Amino acid sequence: MLRTTVLPVAAAALFLGVGCAGLRPRLVDASVQKPSNVAVYFTVDTRNREPVPGLTADQFHIYEDDKLVSKFESKQTILNPEVAAMHYLLLLVDMSASVTESGSGVALESAVDRFTDRVGQYQQTAIFGFDGRAELVPIRGFAPGKAGASGLASVKPRDPSTNLNGAMAEAIKVLEKQVDRSPVPLRFGTLVVFTDGTDQAHRVSSADLHAALDSASFEVFVIGVGAEIDEKELRAIGRSGVELNKDPGALGVAFDQVAARIEGYSRRFYLLSYCSPARAGVHNLRIEPFTADGKSGSLTYQFNADGFGPTCDPNRKPAFDVRHPKASPGR
Repeated sequence: MLRTTVLPVAAAALFLGVGCAGLRPRLVDASVQKPSNVAVYFTVDTRNREPVPGLTADQFHIYEDDKLVSKFESKQTILNPEVAAMHYLLLLVDMSASVTESGSGVALESAVDRFTDRVGQYQQTAIFGFDGRAELVPIRGFAPGKAGASGLASVKPRDPSTNLNGAMAEAIKVLEKQVDRSPVPLRFGTLVVFTDGTDQAHRVSSADLHAALDSASFEVFVIGVGAEIDEKELRAIGRSGVELNKDPGALGVAFDQVAARIEGYSRRFYLLSYCSPARAGVHNLRIEPFTADGKSGSLTYQFNADGFGPTCDPNRKPAFDVRHPKASPGR
């Protein structure tokens, strides 16, 4: 689902590492700046593609040219990713007549509230609705932190049909604009779609929707709950994951499960910063995360240390290239 992104050569040629013993770290980008600061932004998953959150700075070995760099020299630390990265999530909610007239509005609002409260700790979230109209229905714009969906239960459709394909195509455009406006260099988007059925309006063809999904660099999750869902169709558009259930009573559970998954994947991002002991020349960096149960992996990066010197502060803000927004690593 991910668009290939050519990363800038900011004193480095980049290579993605392969998990060697249970872990699968994936490098997103790196920053190299004087006096001797190196910062690496990456994800850590298991080889089964499950997220690995909560690693500390001490759970990473740093090697330069296959030699272990002393923690006392490197002063390695995990920085708050928000200094350089921002994640945006657009929740697209089916507000067609089959949802709003079914009596499930209160349950839906409660499920959306819990969802945004949970993922809002890690991503700026926005909520848009859709019915049979061509345009989306703004419920709440992008905002950080916990922010619910007050009033969602009272929204009524102007067109009772279901413009699922068209709404997703429009949501991709909204999310792309938000990511493009982000002031930080590392920008990521996630689209989450809830529906109780299938596309009925036929404003946008399935082929055109899939072309839009193919060109987008976003994670795409689908929550499908209700007797009328088309599981094959929803699995095809839920490129990053789906939660499907024919039972309308499973609405809250489905939202909770997708929220838990996104929370885990959000916490798998790490911004590791350290002070390099190198003072000149090109060097091969290798970072090896490891867990208490013996799993490990590695990623590599090549950087130029010409002009490096002392007085490095590992807490300094990294200098990623704002001109090159990054696609999130695939799962």
